[in-house]
Amino acid sequence: MTTVTEREALRDALGLLRDREQVAERLLESSAKHSFDPDKELNWDAPVEDGKWFWPPELLSLYDTPLWRRMSEDQRMELARHEAASLASLGIWFEIILMQLLVRHIYDKSLTSSHVRYALTEIADECRHSMMFARMIKKGGAPAYPVPRVYHNLARVLKTVSTTPGSFAATLLGEEILDWMQRLTFPDERVQTLVRGVTRIHVVEEARHVRYAREELRRQMVRAPRWERELTRVSCGEAARVFATCFVNPKVYENVGLDRREAVAQVRASGHRREVMQSGAGRLTEFLDDIGVLNGVSRRLWKSSGLLA
Repeated sequence: MTTVTEREALRDALGLLRDREQVAERLLESSAKHSFDPDKELNWDAPVEDGKWFWPPELLSLYDTPLWRRMSEDQRMELARHEAASLASLGIWFEIILMQLLVRHIYDKSLTSSHVRYALTEIADECRHSMMFARMIKKGGAPAYPVPRVYHNLARVLKTVSTTPGSFAATLLGEEILDWMQRLTFPDERVQTLVRGVTRIHVVEEARHVRYAREELRRQMVRAPRWERELTRVSCGEAARVFATCFVNPKVYENVGLDRREAVAQVRASGHRREVMQSGAGRLTEFLDDIGVLNGVSRRLWKSSGLLA
């Protein structure tokens, strides 16, 4: 295989890759113009609004199931409050992992480069996002919902052994599906004003993070040796299965007075839920397919996760 030097133009199925420094400089310019301090931007002292949802009902896991049709409107809104807390908890978990992966990524790189400077800017964004999500959970009055202990500990291994392309593939998995849902949430006037504000900030700033991760994953998939590309495919597929499993903590159903086993079974059988999750992952899976991440065993793992038809 011919070795590609830093100065050679890199190309993949999507075309010519842009210079890494130029991408970072544009993202830094955008960060300077469109970054937010959630503590100042959002009105945390405003009371919770009666009759408003904490998450759009169509995006709730039980929506349009037999169990949903038996629930009262108050119980449905209570489910939304707890699912919003569960998703925010999942987001914090992913962002803490992402911050550690980004630090590993830049450890051996030029500390004066724009690429590293943007990574540090993104880490600062993710710190604010994690604090913002935690504050939203407390404001809503629902508990935090940590991921199951087995996945919490598996993430320790991921943070230690993940390859660079594997890190960016996992980053996109954690960012793009939630981003799709949040883009439907922040304009929805049925939803609590605070939740809409939180999702708006996250959508604007995550757009830069997604761009950074996509550009770097494309670069890595072109440059990485074969064994690393194969490992990325497997680890990305396994991450998709874990993500789908952890998306809503089943304890949510108990906390709103539902039978946990019945609720989980109905979510798994729900055609609407499957369509929502696959729609949320659609833009990402198309991209991963284009750059060769969904080949072989990876595609089978993604299908088993329910995120790919």
